[in-house]
Amino acid sequence: MILYDFGCLNGHLFEAGLKSMTSANPPCPACHAETTRRPSRLNIGGRASAGPSREQMPRSWNAVRQGDRETIAHWHRLAERREALEDKYPELAGDRRPILAHEGIFSGRPLRAGDDIAQAVSSAMADGATPHTHHPAPRPGNIDTKATP
Repeated sequence: MILYDFGCLNGHLFEAGLKSMTSANPPCPACHAETTRRPSRLNIGGRASAGPSREQMPRSWNAVRQGDRETIAHWHRLAERREALEDKYPELAGDRRPILAHEGIFSGRPLRAGDDIAQAVSSAMADGATPHTHHPAPRPGNIDTKATP
């Protein structure tokens, strides 16, 4: 069965299913007049988009043109749409837990709330991260006062 759009000389429009493309056109159901096949409406051009993820949204004053109202409103609308989409499809949301550490050994894989800290440190060290060491500030009595040449 093939679905076609039809129209009659009196301006009535309708759809009908035919057995094949060579089947005769059916009469108009409203006035029983002779009909002709009409081109079907096509939906071309639109495509679904999830929009920018949270990671792709601006995070600085410069990224929103120093607080330009229209730019902020634009990103706010996109964020609201993304939030609604993530509420409907939680698999798109990603990891929303707060990030506790993102520098040093955690620069490649941030430490998030709820992570096992000991496991995260050992995993980062196994991946080749080098820990940052803090050197203690010199005490007033231990300062070398000799001038260096």
